[in-house]
Amino acid sequence: MDYRIVGRTLVLVFFSWINAYVWSQNPTRQYTSIAAIPSGIKVVVSDGEYIFRSYGPNIIETTFIPNGQKHEANSHTVEEKPDENSFTWAATSNALIPPFIHIYHKKDRDWKMNSAILIQTNPFKISYCYKGKYLLSERWGYSADSSMEKLQFNLSQDEKLFGTGNRVLGMDRRGYRLPLYNKAHYGYETHSEQMNYSMPLVISDRLYALHFDNSYTGFLDLDSKKDNSLTYETTGGRKTYQVVAADNWKELVTAYTDLTGRQPLPPRWTLGNFASRFGYHSEQEARKVVNQFRADSIPLDAIVFDLYWFGTTIQGTLGNFQFHKDSFPNPIQMISNFKNNGVKTVLITEPFILTSSRTWEEAKTKKLLCTDVTGEKPFTYDFYFGNTGLLDIYKPETKQWFWNIYKDLISMGVAGIWGDLGEPEVHPDELYHVNGRSNRVHNTYGHDWARLISEGHKADFPNQRPFILMRSGYSGSQRFGMIPWTGDVNRTWGGLKPQVELTLQAGLQGIGYLHSDLGGFGGANDDPELYVRWLQYGVFQPVFRPHAQQEVASEAIFKDPKTKALAKQAIEWRYRLLPYNYTLAYENSTTGMPLMRPVFMEYPDRKDFMDRTDAFMWGPDLYVVPVTEKGQRIAKIDFPDANPWFNLFTDERVVPKQSISFARCFWGSRMRMVRNEPSIDTLTLDRIPVYVKAGAFIPMAKNGIQSTEQYRDDEVEIHFYYDPSVTSSSGQWFLDDGKTPQDFTSTCYTNYLFSFSKSFGKTSIIDVKALSPNCKPFPTNVTLVIHNLEEMPRVIRRKNDKALGYPFLISFDKASKTLRIPYALVTDNPLKIKFL
Repeated sequence: MDYRIVGRTLVLVFFSWINAYVWSQNPTRQYTSIAAIPSGIKVVVSDGEYIFRSYGPNIIETTFIPNGQKHEANSHTVEEKPDENSFTWAATSNALIPPFIHIYHKKDRDWKMNSAILIQTNPFKISYCYKGKYLLSERWGYSADSSMEKLQFNLSQDEKLFGTGNRVLGMDRRGYRLPLYNKAHYGYETHSEQMNYSMPLVISDRLYALHFDNSYTGFLDLDSKKDNSLTYETTGGRKTYQVVAADNWKELVTAYTDLTGRQPLPPRWTLGNFASRFGYHSEQEARKVVNQFRADSIPLDAIVFDLYWFGTTIQGTLGNFQFHKDSFPNPIQMISNFKNNGVKTVLITEPFILTSSRTWEEAKTKKLLCTDVTGEKPFTYDFYFGNTGLLDIYKPETKQWFWNIYKDLISMGVAGIWGDLGEPEVHPDELYHVNGRSNRVHNTYGHDWARLISEGHKADFPNQRPFILMRSGYSGSQRFGMIPWTGDVNRTWGGLKPQVELTLQAGLQGIGYLHSDLGGFGGANDDPELYVRWLQYGVFQPVFRPHAQQEVASEAIFKDPKTKALAKQAIEWRYRLLPYNYTLAYENSTTGMPLMRPVFMEYPDRKDFMDRTDAFMWGPDLYVVPVTEKGQRIAKIDFPDANPWFNLFTDERVVPKQSISFARCFWGSRMRMVRNEPSIDTLTLDRIPVYVKAGAFIPMAKNGIQSTEQYRDDEVEIHFYYDPSVTSSSGQWFLDDGKTPQDFTSTCYTNYLFSFSKSFGKTSIIDVKALSPNCKPFPTNVTLVIHNLEEMPRVIRRKNDKALGYPFLISFDKASKTLRIPYALVTDNPLKIKFL
């Protein structure tokens, strides 16, 4: 290699960066040497050493080990091993200390092909780039003071920052210094800087993610001083971070979940309706609730029991872990009856053992609890629920003891585990776990609690999918099947407003199932309009689970007749969309794509949506505009693009209006500018604005099913939203049994891929292919429903067949402009349709 030529190239690139970051290096850090090691590249500097590792072509891990410290090898987030011997490096001259060194992947022809590192040796500076584009660089890099260790970086002046876990700040989090300390915010509304689920992760609109792979508590300073800096501050632990880069938002989320893990496919009933409140006091009360849902023909798939299942009072009972016999005399029979009625049972648990609970003496004797500094005496303290100790789940004996409790409950027929207060809610600094003080594991406690349940479930119930509902987690918790929620939100319009932001942010961070307590949790505000609007939004959030304090019922069955009817209608739509939603769950499990997506993820040109939460995409094909204002009567619909859209509920076709303007360019010519003008949707209380993209395939279940147990693949309708403006489109429908753990390598499933194309003249073809690598395809008959047809097509035929006989098998409704075709889903059985 001619280093002089390479050097000129790199210097030109580097100095184009340094113009913007002339102040952005550490003048005290001096470069010493560079060498290849089996797991990466080691660069030695005056105050420590850097280790660079690769987790693929677009993921670089950097670890700094200060002089006098040892590297803490264990990661809570990353379980995969780094690529071996994957990096090479080139210097820009043959000097003993070259001015620039470039580190890139051996498989790449040069540094511009994928992720790479550029090192300036004097003054020392590390920069990261992707395909020749600058991403970010260390400013001071590592530094420390009496209370914090820090890693500091340069930011571009105008970049937007997302991530950091659950916060209510607006989509762009830049400008805040945020605590990395999980802490519940009870009754939050439109602003919250600290919540139950923090994450040491920052995502930039420059299409990179910066993840700090360290469990210790601390802060993320996202340019609070307005000096274009990002600073990670920690009370201890690893100085390790990963830079993940990609070409677009979808690839970025996929790459990040390649690193941190994917959500296992949940049981299908997860996508149904839940009955939940704080809480059901007795078996008799719970039976009445389930029976009333069935009597009112309102679909229901699960009932969730809060803490009254193991005691009669809120205080003094945590740690009982056993049905209270006076209130629940026949729990096994109750659970079995519910199951036979298509309703699963979910139980709350907490990691606190109160000194007044039935398990206190056992936990104390067996040394299952966190301790004081001596490591011998259980650390006890007071909090809202009573005087308590905390289970030390990092002790193997505690982990096994806790899992045995869950094993017994699941053996009774319990289908889901709810882990509450897992921040942990109160976690004193003076408390010690077997592996260190509380600040070391505070943010990962909920994460490792979910791991405990996931691993135990996989070992002892290998043929069942777990359901794990948790309030608090960490980076990568999705791989344990954790389904988190947004905490104890106020039951107000102010509580509804931030829910879109919270779930969209979570989806960008790999957490695809974050959802809210539908209707709101806190307070006695009984507002039927708020309840209806929240449930209508909930049809298009990952989990449909109304839940609230008991002062005002959260269940639709207890509402006034009008509100009940509207709630029932929303719930029925949730069940109609079950096959579409389950396909989104499959996509999440295989690619990391969230079910609920920012508009800019599907439409990258719509950068304005980076600051907006008034609309979102539900999967790739549904555009949802929630109603979050009381008494709102009109909605301005800013469609993502200029193509036609169809109202999901009315089938109305809407073509976005466009305005054309001209701007004078500085060189004198005029630039033609086209933009969408908002359309007006007159609102009614029975629906929120939801639109289907023209050309979309939407699989829907039949009306009337009362639980996912009644769902049948051969009763599904494939709705195709035809439009003359669309020349090609595609969709998919995923099928399996909905309950067997799915690894996609040996287990049975079928994914039907639909495609639409116009060939010549007015002939169109709808084709289907079945991907079923581990078994024969699920044979199924469906009804193909084609929307937006002015007339009956002239010819409808399958490949190599005569025209299908109609009107007997095929029906056309001129009023609704829909054509219904019974159709056997068989690979290589395309429909040819010739439109008039």
